[in-house]
Amino acid sequence: MKPTVAPWSQRLRDGIIQFLRWFTPGLGVKRWLLLVLLGTSLIGTGLAILVLDVYRTSPDTWWLPALSTISLRSLARPLRALIFGGLGIGLIVSGIWGLNRSLLAPFLQPGRPFVETLAGYRRRGRGPRIVAIGGGHGLSILLRGLKEFTHNLTAVVTVADDGGSSGRLRDSLGILPPGDIRNCLAALSNDEALITQLFQYRFANGGGGLDGHSFGNLFISALSEITGSFEDAVAESGRVLSVHGRVLPSTLHDVRLVADMSLPHLKEEVRIRGESRIPSVSGEVRRIWLEPNNPPAFPEAIKALLGADLIILGPGSLYTSILPNLLVPDFRAAVRSSQALKIYVCNVATQLGETDAYTCNDHIKALDSHVGTGIFDLVVCNKHFIGDLPDGAAWVEIEEGLDDQYAIYQSDLGDDDAPGRHDAGKLSRVLIDILQERTGPLAL
Repeated sequence: MKPTVAPWSQRLRDGIIQFLRWFTPGLGVKRWLLLVLLGTSLIGTGLAILVLDVYRTSPDTWWLPALSTISLRSLARPLRALIFGGLGIGLIVSGIWGLNRSLLAPFLQPGRPFVETLAGYRRRGRGPRIVAIGGGHGLSILLRGLKEFTHNLTAVVTVADDGGSSGRLRDSLGILPPGDIRNCLAALSNDEALITQLFQYRFANGGGGLDGHSFGNLFISALSEITGSFEDAVAESGRVLSVHGRVLPSTLHDVRLVADMSLPHLKEEVRIRGESRIPSVSGEVRRIWLEPNNPPAFPEAIKALLGADLIILGPGSLYTSILPNLLVPDFRAAVRSSQALKIYVCNVATQLGETDAYTCNDHIKALDSHVGTGIFDLVVCNKHFIGDLPDGAAWVEIEEGLDDQYAIYQSDLGDDDAPGRHDAGKLSRVLIDILQERTGPLAL
C-alpha cells in the first residue's frame, strides 16, 4: 500500500508547532536565541551605517542624512560600523555558545570541560570497530578500558549460563540468561553512577523470592515480556544505561553446555551437563559441546564480526565463557572469515575447577582442539606476576615452544589492586597499540 502523504498545510502546521516547542519554559534556550537575534540586528545596523556612508555622497539621496541621526554621531562612521558589527558578532558567538551548552547540559559530566567532553565524544565516535568475545568479569574489565578509545564496541556473550539468578530466571520464565549481558551493559555504561549501581544490585538473603536475584536480571526479564523479544529487551536496557556500544548473544537458541571430564579418583570419564556444574567438579575438562550442537548464530553478531577492525577473544573463563561462543558453527566461521585482526587474550591466573595448573600453552591447546588451529593471529599474555593470588589459583605462564605456533606479545597487564585480574587501562592500551601497528595511526 502506498503511504499517505499529509497535505502541505498540515505539514506546515506541524512544523510551526515543533518550532514553538523550543520556547517551552524551562528549556534554557530562549535567552540564547534572543542574544543571537540581538547580535544579528547589531550587525545589520553596522552594515546599514556603511551603506548610508556610501550613498550619502550621491546627489539623489538627499533624504538619507535624516536616517543617520543615531547615537554615537560624534564618532567616525566606519568606527560606528565597527562597534555595532563587533558587538553583534560577540553577542552571536555568546548566544551560540550558550545555546550549545544548554542543549548538551544533560550529557556533560560535572567538572569536565565542555570542549574536552565534545572532542572526546567525537574522537570515540570515529574509533575502531571492535568485537570482544567472552563473558564474566574478564570481558567486563576489557570493555571498561576499551570504551575510553571507541564507541564502536560490540560485546558477544554466551547464553549457556544456567546458574545463579540467570539460571533461575531461565528455568522459571523460559528466557535466555541475562547475567553476562547485564555485566557488559554496566561496563559499557556512559556513567557508571547510581542507575548502573542499581542495575548491578543483588537482593540479599531474606528478600523472599528475590533472594540472589540482581535487579538488572529482573529488569531485562521484564522487558523481554513487554517487548516480546530478548534482543529488544537488551537494546532498551542499553538505552536506559546510556551505553555506547552493543551487547549481543552469539545465538538466540536455548543451548546447554555439556562436558566430558576425567576425575582423579575414577578411571572413566564422566559427563557433566550445565555450565554452572563444570567448575564445581574437581576434574579435568576433556571436551565440551553444546546441546543442540548446531544452533543458528545471531545475525547481528555475524554482521559485527564481518565488519570489525579488531576481534578479541577473552579474557574470561576458557570453557564456560569463551568456547561456548565459538562452538556455534556459523559464529566460528564468521570469526575465521573476518578480515579483522584477531587476538586471544590469555587469563592472568588459572580458574579453580576449570583450568587448574594451566599454562598459556594449555589454554591455546584447548582452543585449538575444540575449534581448530589458526582462529586468531596473536596471543597477548601477562608477564606481571606480583601479589598474592586467591587460594587455589596460580599465575598463567608461557612454556617454551608456543612462539613457534603463534605470534606472542607479553606485557605488564596485571591489576596491582586485584592480583589475578587484568588492569582495564593497561590491557586496552596494549590492544589499541597493537591495532595501530597493523592499520596505522587511529583518530584517538
